[in-house]
Formats: sequence, structure tokens, C-alpha cells
Amino acid sequence: MKSTSLVVLFLVSCFSVVAQQKLSIEEIYTGTFRAQGMDELQAMKNTNQYTVLNFDRTSRTQQIDLYDYATLKKVNTLIDTKNFSELAEGIDSYTFSRDEKQILLANNTNQIYRHSFTADFFLYTIDTKQLTKILTQVQEPTFSPDGTKIGFVKENNLFIYDIATKKTTQVTTDGKKNSIINGITDWVYEEEFAFVRAFDWSADSKKLAYIRFDESEVPEFSMNIYKKDLYPTVETFKYPKAGEKNAQVSLFLYDVNANSAKAINLGNYNDFYIARMKWTNDANVLCAQILNRHQDNLDLLFIDGTTAATKVVLNEKDNAYVDVTDNLTFLKDNSFIWTSEKDGFNHIYWYDKTGKLKSQITKGNWEVTAYYGLDEKTKTVFYQSTEKGSTVRDVYKINLDGKSKVKLSEKTGTNEATFSPNFQYFINTFSNATTPPTYTLNTASNGKVAQSIVDNTALTEKLKKYDLPTKEFFELTTEKGNKLNAWMIKPKDFDANKKYPVFMYQYSGPGSQQVANDWLDTNDYWFMMLAQQGYITVCVDGRGTGFKGAAFKKCTQKQLGKYEVEDQIDAAKVIGNYSYVDKTRIGIFGWSYGGFMSSNCILKGADVFKMAIAVAPVTNWRFYDSIYTERYLQTPQENAGGYDDNSPINFVSKLKGNFLLIHGSADDNVHVQNSMQMIEALVQANKQFDWAIYPDKNHGIYGGKTRIQLFNKMTTFIKEKL
Repeated sequence: MKSTSLVVLFLVSCFSVVAQQKLSIEEIYTGTFRAQGMDELQAMKNTNQYTVLNFDRTSRTQQIDLYDYATLKKVNTLIDTKNFSELAEGIDSYTFSRDEKQILLANNTNQIYRHSFTADFFLYTIDTKQLTKILTQVQEPTFSPDGTKIGFVKENNLFIYDIATKKTTQVTTDGKKNSIINGITDWVYEEEFAFVRAFDWSADSKKLAYIRFDESEVPEFSMNIYKKDLYPTVETFKYPKAGEKNAQVSLFLYDVNANSAKAINLGNYNDFYIARMKWTNDANVLCAQILNRHQDNLDLLFIDGTTAATKVVLNEKDNAYVDVTDNLTFLKDNSFIWTSEKDGFNHIYWYDKTGKLKSQITKGNWEVTAYYGLDEKTKTVFYQSTEKGSTVRDVYKINLDGKSKVKLSEKTGTNEATFSPNFQYFINTFSNATTPPTYTLNTASNGKVAQSIVDNTALTEKLKKYDLPTKEFFELTTEKGNKLNAWMIKPKDFDANKKYPVFMYQYSGPGSQQVANDWLDTNDYWFMMLAQQGYITVCVDGRGTGFKGAAFKKCTQKQLGKYEVEDQIDAAKVIGNYSYVDKTRIGIFGWSYGGFMSSNCILKGADVFKMAIAVAPVTNWRFYDSIYTERYLQTPQENAGGYDDNSPINFVSKLKGNFLLIHGSADDNVHVQNSMQMIEALVQANKQFDWAIYPDKNHGIYGGKTRIQLFNKMTTFIKEKL
């Protein structure tokens, strides 16, 4: 009996060792664990259908397939690239005309910055199956509402292409690189206000409104591009750093028939942003969101399309800053939906066409995180919120009067919805920390699942052999009493009697969130790989992060980094006192804002952190762009202490631990200047540290085997230094 038990014990022990296959950097960063999704899903506007851009691996061709929401069955293939030699390079993206009878197809895309690109564009008529290449390397082509014309930008000028006559009309002529931009945004607007197309058609297709950027006085930034050439080239672009001159923006109305443009008088504003601009449902009323440079005062303007007269219909002020969103939605009577944090949490409001408040639709100490739309027939609003907790997301519907709220999602985790045009159905995307994304068809009346679409069972089966640990979510309370969301990943064979090193990960930027109950991102697999090697990974969302109300998010105003760094240091102290943690072996890692944070932590928390890795960090807030930095710090001329007291470069003398600094030389966002000057400051402080510069890599530092090499480097550093 005794010997048999020993054999069984031995077999079980061997099986457990075999069962947990080890993760590798190569697997993680070559897409081995990529979840299946629904690529390029677009809900149609005129029929209760949606399209998906599919890829046939056998024939290496692409199809835009049309599906019925009610049955999920394919109704038609709108276009198949195998039938058109012109599309041998495939379809990168596509947009429909308003009547959904024509499609603009993009290929040969060339990325510019984060969102912007140029591409070749083909016009496809669905009924006749006629394909015509109409535009070469242009930006943001957009159908007029009547489907007869296409507005687009090429080389900083705005044009209109007439589909019937194939004639192109040049709307502006003064566009010039690093000087004048018409109809698209400059670098800083694109990065921080997150839009590129700065022109819009009126509902009757008779007028085109556009923003003009005069960036001639904006300081330039230059980057060397090395490639494999004998001599590097230099890329120069306009980049307004904090406190420097921004582009001067102006707003124009172009009359298509008269071929004439009229400037809108915005003389009441000085040093301002046009953060959003679009036509209302009234063909003669344009709206624009004008934001002051401090970004704490926003006017929603209605502009007469004939006279260009302006009227403020809504004003928002905030002691910190006003968030700009894409939630502004006009109803048929030109009343509108608006979201605001004015009661302390982000909620949905309904205003009439004069700007008078009709009702606050949602209320409570929770946040609306997405506005999905309004069914005007039933007067029902659909949205996503954190009502069940700041780390989860659920889908809801509610009446315009704020009554009859119904929770449409069933499972706890992260739920996202794409609604059918008639709001009868929605495709729900669900995941949590233990469930990869599942796509289901749900009825909008009660949220019930009608049919499964994608369940990622193959990924679930693949992961079983790795026997991965799970994220444990908890609330961490610091010694100062701050309650912070957190998660922890422990080794699968965790032994509470042992002492483990801890590797902390965070981003910490304003309004961000890393502690969310959703499926694993790529880095999570890396953290689990580290767990397999005996490390505990912890992530803490400190003050300044999002989805816990405006006060929690905006308490960092004018001291960006102060409270965030305090919270990471304080959290590390709490974690260090756990019985199973070796408090002498705590490290911290972050990228971008997270790199700024990890740099500060190893300096200001020198007695707490043994090591830190900072990737693409801001090391001096004076080096970062105007819109982002001034939103939280105002200008360096006004708030020098807020800038300098929180910039890592000013505290290099405090370095005691092991520090790895990483940057891409072609980072157009957080310039490598940040790391170069940090390196020099550390050298002059006679501090030993490690650093790596990745040639011609941008803020994401990827391409070829770059990510594999980078994460192998960081893993080696952790194993040697923590």
C-alpha cells in the first residue's frame, strides 16, 4: 500500500511538471496566442445588416461580405479581390456612400503618424460591379451625402472629385508642408485630439466646412533616419512643445456651386483649439467645439451656413480640464446628445436645438464609458458603463427621460456592443481575465443571446497545456488611506511560505486604466512567463487613472506625476509587507507615461525599488507636446514647479538601484531627446545604468524581430537585477 502511494505521488508530480509547458518570448510576440475576432465589422445604415472584410487563406484574396443581423448568415459578397487584378495588393480599408451603393476601397497604404496615412483609392459601384481607380496617395476621401462627390486632401490642399464628370476641383491652393494645412490636422491635433479629417460635408452636399492650420510659426523638430544608407536623412516636422506657439487655426465655409470660401469670424477667441467640427442635421447649421488653451473652457458653437454668424449654444467649464469626445449626436429635430463630467461622473445629457437642457439621462456614482446610439422610434439610448464596478463594463439601455434602465449584458467582465441599424440586435463582445473574447448575437430588447458567432475555444484549448496562472483582482489600501484597484499574478506553484520577488507594471496616465477585468493582452503573457520563472507581477492603478469619477482622475492637476508616483511607492511598501514577498526585490516597469513613472519611482523611491525599466519615457515635461502637457500642467511659464518637480531628469542624483532606459530613435511622439538628455544627466551624476536605442523605431518599437529582442533584453535584465 505504502509503495503504491509513492508511485502514484511520483506520477502525479511528473504529470504536473509536464502539464505546465513554458511560455516563450518568441511565441508571445509572434502572435501564437492571438485571439480570433471579427475583422473590419461595419454595421450598415440602411439595412439591418453588417459587413466584414474576410481573407481567404487558400486563394490569398479578400472579400467584403454582407451578413444579416437576424440570422448571421452571409447574404452576399459585395466584392472579391480575385475578380480585380487592380486589387492584387488587397483592401486595407473601405467606406460606403450614404446610400450604400458605392464603396471607396483603400490600398497601398502608407502610414504617416499614429492615425494618418495616404493611400490609393478605388471607387466601386455595387450594382454594376464597376471598379475605377480615382485617387492616388491622398488622405481622408469622404463621400458627399448625396453620393455625387468625394472630398479629399492631397499635399495639404483640399479637393473635390465629381464622380459623374470625373473632374477634380481644387478648393484651396496655399497648402505647403510645415507651413499651411487645409482639411487635415497637424501633428499635435492628430495625436492629442485623435482626429485627422478636418473637413465635413453639409447634409445637402452644397457646402464643405474645413479647418485651416497655419503652422508657419510653430517650432520644428528633426529626427535622423538611418536605414542602411551611406548618409542618414532628416525628417523635420512641426511639433509645438509645452509653452511654445501652436498652429493658428481658422474655420471656413466653402460653397460648392459658387466655388467660393468664407471665413468664420472667431475673433472672440485667442490662442484656442477647434477640438471638433461637424455639420448638424440641419443643412445650414455647422457646429464647432472651441476650447481655450488651458482646455478648461469649451464652447459649442452653432454657425449659420449662409451668413457664418456664430452662437454659443452650450458652455462647459471645469476646474481642471474638459474632456473632448465624439459622443455629440444630433437627432432629427437637431436636439442633441452630449456627455459630460459636470456632476462628478461622466454621464449622458439631452439638449434641445437651442442648447437648453431637456434631461440628464444617466445618473449615479459611476461612469458612462461608451455611447452607442439612440433609437428615435422608441426613444431609447444604448450605452456602456461601469455601474457594476470600475474594472468591469456592461451594456445598458435607458429611455430618453432617464427611466426604464435595463442591463443588457449578462456576464461579469468587459462587454462591448455593435448595434444593428434598427437597434433590434447587437453583437456583444465579451471577455474577462479567464475568458478570451466571445462574440454573440443578442436581442436589444432584453439582451438575451440569440446565437454564438465566435467563441475562441481553440485558443482556450491551446492554453490548457501551459496551465497559466490567473489574475487576482483586489483593492489595495495605502498607508495614506488611498483605495486603489490592483491585480496580482502569482506563480502557479505559489507557496505562501516562500519569499518572492515582485515586478510591478503600470501606465498611470490621466484617465487610463490597466486594472480591468478583460482578456489578456500580449504583455500579460509575458507577465505569466515571468510567473513561471518565479516572479509575482502586480499592477496598481493609482490616483489620476480613470473610471472612478472626475475627482479621482483630476486630483493630479498641475502636479502631473506627483500623486501617481506616491501611490506606486506606497503600493510597493504595502506589497513588500506581504508575508510571501521579498521587500528587497521589488522592481517596476512602464512604457511611455509608464516609463516616465518607472523612471521617477526608481529615483524618488530609491529605497523601495531595486530595479526599473523605462521604455520611451518622458523625462522632462518641457519636452512634450503642448495640448497634452498643458491640459494637465498649464504652461511651463505659468507652472514651472509642476513641470520641474515631477520630471525624472531633475532627480538623477537619487539613483541607487538598477535602471534600464530604452527608446526608439524615430519616436515622433516622445522624442528620443528625452532619453538622450536623461543619459547625459545620469552620466554627469556618475551613475551606472543600462540603456538601448532602437534605430528608426517609433514610439511602439516594433518591426521584424525587434519586439522579440526587446523583451528578451528586458527579461534578462529582470533575471539578473531583480
